[in-house]
Amino acid sequence: MPRSRPAAVVAAALSVLLLAGCGIRIPTDPQGTLDRVEGGVLHAGISPNGDFVRIDGDLPSGSEVDALTDFAASMDAEVDWTVGSEEALVRGLENGDLDVVAGGVTDETPWTERAGMTRPYGEVTLDDGSAAKLVMLVPLGENAFVSRLETFLTDEAATEGVGG
Repeated sequence: MPRSRPAAVVAAALSVLLLAGCGIRIPTDPQGTLDRVEGGVLHAGISPNGDFVRIDGDLPSGSEVDALTDFAASMDAEVDWTVGSEEALVRGLENGDLDVVAGGVTDETPWTERAGMTRPYGEVTLDDGSAAKLVMLVPLGENAFVSRLETFLTDEAATEGVGG
């Protein structure tokens, strides 16, 4: 006999409470990226690309560098920068050496089978005049971390105009 709607709602609510009581957090990070970064180090890979990422001497600069610096500060973390090509940086994500990759990456990136990406947080005009949405690359499956980063980027874009 089918359950009544109120009984199903009560069962769902009890399931949520039981899972919360067991310390299960949704979204979750199988590799613990968010927990490791908070109060620690954000390992950020950057690839030079216009005003998004510039390498001027020892210190990187640009709108995405500023955004990642502010994101790390919001989690009481330091930033460890790694400069490289997108391919090398994606390998760093896959190996667990990097937490995020930036450098004017768009949602048309070819790396989606090897890396996750944030929701778009800005827009850029390409050389051909078309528009593309800006994203950052993250390790596959680290959903709590990417959720925190997406929230930060969305708020930052709304208040500071990062990414476009």
